[in-house]
Amino acid sequence: MTRPRGDRSADPPPVDRMCALAGVSRAAYYRQWSLSAPLREETALRDEIQRLALANRFYGYRRIGALLRREGWSVNHKRLVRMMRDDNLLCLRKPLFKPPTTDSRHHWPLWPNLARHVRTMAVNQLWVADITYVRLAECFTYLAVVLDAHSRKVVGWAMADHLRASLALDALTMALDTREVFVGGLIHHSDRGTQYACGDYVERLQAAGIQPSMSRGGCPYDNAMAESFMKTLKKEEVDGSAYRDLEHAKSAIGAFIEDVYNPHRLHSALAYRSPVEFEKTQPSMTP
Repeated sequence: MTRPRGDRSADPPPVDRMCALAGVSRAAYYRQWSLSAPLREETALRDEIQRLALANRFYGYRRIGALLRREGWSVNHKRLVRMMRDDNLLCLRKPLFKPPTTDSRHHWPLWPNLARHVRTMAVNQLWVADITYVRLAECFTYLAVVLDAHSRKVVGWAMADHLRASLALDALTMALDTREVFVGGLIHHSDRGTQYACGDYVERLQAAGIQPSMSRGGCPYDNAMAESFMKTLKKEEVDGSAYRDLEHAKSAIGAFIEDVYNPHRLHSALAYRSPVEFEKTQPSMTP
């Protein structure tokens, strides 16, 4: 029988003593137990899965399983998949149309990919940046983000109804205002879009002592970590919402980033911890 570990109140008294007090045989006790106890356990586990799945609408069975383990349950992943399938705990589908957000046809200098073989040992060693679209009722708006590659935490973000360089600069400014950067100790990686290659953006990076890095041409996997965050954002927040206007989208997406993703969203790469939780375990680094 599966029950939360540490729940001593659920432990029955010794079977021999219980049978003697009730005046029944051990065989009769176990027959009755096999008819009722597994059903009670199944109901309690299903109730817990439903609660976690409703609170985390876009979690798959792996993250639901991690949450169950945190609650003290021990359940086989095949059983968990079956129960979630039976209860129709499905994810939302993605829209098909995707407007372009990257224009690499420009005259600005391109920087080599310095992040390709970097293995971070602490926060603020590698940042990754990207821009995506957000669908409104009658038009599109755009979101720029900066993530710390070590902890997956969103350290800067901004939204606007345009794709000018100021959008990316606003996200970078937030990141610089909230993180401690050591000169020469941080790489900023992005795609080859004009927002990141333009003089204003590169000058802001160099003024802070940050080394620019860009993906290779035609290789989106070079910025896979930022792309992964955008996929998570679309799946767990944007695709299930209908935003009235830019301010509504900014409020909802900001709440998702600051109140859900950073402090609570579990990452398999972080041993199923959230970015904030993971950073608390990291030693402070000095130059």
